[in-house]
Amino acid sequence: MKASEAIQHLLREKSVLKQDVYHLTIQAFKDLKKELEASVHEIQTQFGKTDSRVEFYYKNKGDLQAEIKVAGDILVFQMHTNVFQLDQGHPLWKSGYFINEEKNSYVGVINIYNFLSDSFKYNREQDIGYLIGRIFINREKHFMVQGKRQLGFLFNDMINATLDQAAMKSVIESAILYTLDFDMYLPPYEAIHQITVDDIQSLNHGIANTTGKRFGFQFGIESNQFTEG
Repeated sequence: MKASEAIQHLLREKSVLKQDVYHLTIQAFKDLKKELEASVHEIQTQFGKTDSRVEFYYKNKGDLQAEIKVAGDILVFQMHTNVFQLDQGHPLWKSGYFINEEKNSYVGVINIYNFLSDSFKYNREQDIGYLIGRIFINREKHFMVQGKRQLGFLFNDMINATLDQAAMKSVIESAILYTLDFDMYLPPYEAIHQITVDDIQSLNHGIANTTGKRFGFQFGIESNQFTEG
């Protein structure tokens, strides 16, 4: 096959496929945002007037991002603009679903991040967020989730699972459950027993301390390395 013919073949096959997956993912993300708003409204309604200090909201942050606040946590749902192929080491490559039709291995991606709500409230730009899940959607709108705990094992049947409204609601609820059960740990006293004058003067502006659930907080002069439990 000549180079020009190979180029045309790849354009017709792979580039068109990626466009199909991308536009399907865009529509899926639009539907997901509607379900996010509905889920937050349902949770807020059921919670009622139990405690006015516990806050909830949904925010549409544009075509590629949305966020929800549930109590002290914020979940950010972000759609990636690129289409990826699942790597050859993935178990699905041992199934006929990929072997017989390689096109099924190309996916759009929606990332789910967990942040502390105070990180946004006090503009703590150095605070740490956690990727708790990634939704993979292929050309047939089949999906799976790579993620923590229930997110990782409840949604791993891409061969049969379709990302419909019920599935979206289930993924959202699982993400919320994981987040509410994912607590912030206080760091050892020895890890934060020193502080500079600049750090203490900056505390009122919310910029000196780095905060994340798995190490409580660190002052800006310390390492940002962390290990998730």
